[in-house]
Amino acid sequence: MKVPVVAELFAEGKQPEILFWVGCAGSFDQRAQKITKAFVTILNKIGISYAILGKEEMCNGDPARRAGNEFMFQMMAYQNIQTLNNYGIKKIVTACPHCFNILKNEYPALGGNYEVIHHTVFLQQLIDEGKIKMKESDTFKGKKITYHDSCYLGRANDIYEAPRKVLEAFDAALVEMKRCRSNGLCCGAGGAQMFKEEEKGTIRVNIERTNEAIGTGANIIAAACPFCNTMLTDGVKNAEKEGSVEVLDIAELVAASLA
Repeated sequence: MKVPVVAELFAEGKQPEILFWVGCAGSFDQRAQKITKAFVTILNKIGISYAILGKEEMCNGDPARRAGNEFMFQMMAYQNIQTLNNYGIKKIVTACPHCFNILKNEYPALGGNYEVIHHTVFLQQLIDEGKIKMKESDTFKGKKITYHDSCYLGRANDIYEAPRKVLEAFDAALVEMKRCRSNGLCCGAGGAQMFKEEEKGTIRVNIERTNEAIGTGANIIAAACPFCNTMLTDGVKNAEKEGSVEVLDIAELVAASLA
C-alpha cells in the first residue's frame, strides 16, 4: 500500500490534514497490521489528506509508564513531541486507545499539545458527514454484533457512543453484554499487562470476557483496540469458536462495507 510519510510531504512544502499515529501494535503485530490497512483503505477511499511518521514514530511510552519506568517514558515522549512539533502537527488520529489516551491526556504536560481523535470517533464523524457511504446490500446483514468497551476508551475517556453509532450504521443487530459501557470488564491487557504473565487466579480475564461476548449469541465481537483484539481472539480460540465467532476492529467492519 502507498502510504504518505510526513517527512516526504514536508520536503515538498506540504502539510497533512491529519497525522495517522500507527502505534507499535499496528506497525509490528501481524493481526493489528490488518486494522492499520483497513483504516488506510478508508482514508484513501474518502480522499482525506493524511500521513504517517513512518520510521520517525517511536513507541509513545505508555507501556513503560504503566509498568513504572517513568524515565524511559519521558525519553520516548520528548523524542516524539520534538518530532511532531518540528513538523507542526496539529491533529492526530490513532486506532489504539492506549496511544490515544497518552497523546491526548499525558503529552500536554510535556509540551505536546495536539487535537487527538480515536479512529472510532473519526469514523463516526465521517459517517455523519456522509463522507463514508455503506453498500446497499450490507456485508453484515442478519449478523449479530457485540461491542467490547476498551478501558482506555470507555472509562478513561468516556467514549461509549461513537463506536456504537458506527456499528448501528450496519444492517446488523447490536447486542450488548451484561457488563458494558462504564461497567465493562477489561480484556486483561491494559496497564502494560499485555507484556507480562498474569497473577494467579481462578480464570484468565480474557477468557471470562470472551465467554460473556460469546454468551450474547453474537457472530462478531467488535473491538476498537489492538490489545483487546488479541485478548478476545485468544479467548475465542480457547472456546474453540473460531468457526462461528469473529473478532474484528471497527475499522475492518467499515472497510468491508464501503460502497
